[in-house]
Amino acid sequence: MEHLELFFKSIFVDNMVFAVFLGMCSYLAVSKKVSTAVGLGAAVIFVLAITVPLNWLLDQYLLQPGALAWLDGSSGGEGFSGMDLGFLSFIMFIATIATMVQLVEIVVEKFSPSLYNSLGIFLPLIAVNCAILGGSLFMQSREIETFGLALNYGISSGIGWFLAILAIAAIREKIRYSNVPPALRGLGITFIITGLMGIGFLSFGGMLTGGGDEEAKPEDKAAQIEAVEDNMNKDEATLELAENTNKQ
Repeated sequence: MEHLELFFKSIFVDNMVFAVFLGMCSYLAVSKKVSTAVGLGAAVIFVLAITVPLNWLLDQYLLQPGALAWLDGSSGGEGFSGMDLGFLSFIMFIATIATMVQLVEIVVEKFSPSLYNSLGIFLPLIAVNCAILGGSLFMQSREIETFGLALNYGISSGIGWFLAILAIAAIREKIRYSNVPPALRGLGITFIITGLMGIGFLSFGGMLTGGGDEEAKPEDKAAQIEAVEDNMNKDEATLELAENTNKQ
């Protein structure tokens, strides 16, 4: 259930494009044709599926405070276990991403030269795509617990970005035959469509929160009642103090 919830939440609720607007440069530049959008989207899925779990391993066994305890077996803050390499997160994550992007570039150039030429500079630019780095940073900040969940998060985040660029590419191919006002042609109408799609994806926000809210209601009500009682006691004390002051 946890894997399923993370999968759908990463695709629809926390979509990289429509929820946090990451990877917009490639999303806008390579979405003129469905064929190129599919190629770049597949590359993003592959890179996220590899880099997020790899960076999870780096974070768990190298970067977190005390993560190096496995080197010397100590746990009292001595030796390697007392080291905190968290300041290397950006460098290590970007190095992993750049390596995987280079691998993708070699494979695409070897097996699909036409796709390689159509993607142009935007294929190597995946290495600095904020959606790719954002996947690893979100994985770290959300404290994903297991390697399996990290792999799930990487794949589902990539699928969400893939669906976003595929949808806008299909719309942009059809909109060429529409009567768009001259001032909005090109990126103008694309931004408007992206905003409307983002609003549409907001409707998925409550998709996975039904059960949890019901379980939390008794506790919430108790907390609210306690807060109201505290405020009433404070008000009574204030009124009493004011009356005593007036009598004096």
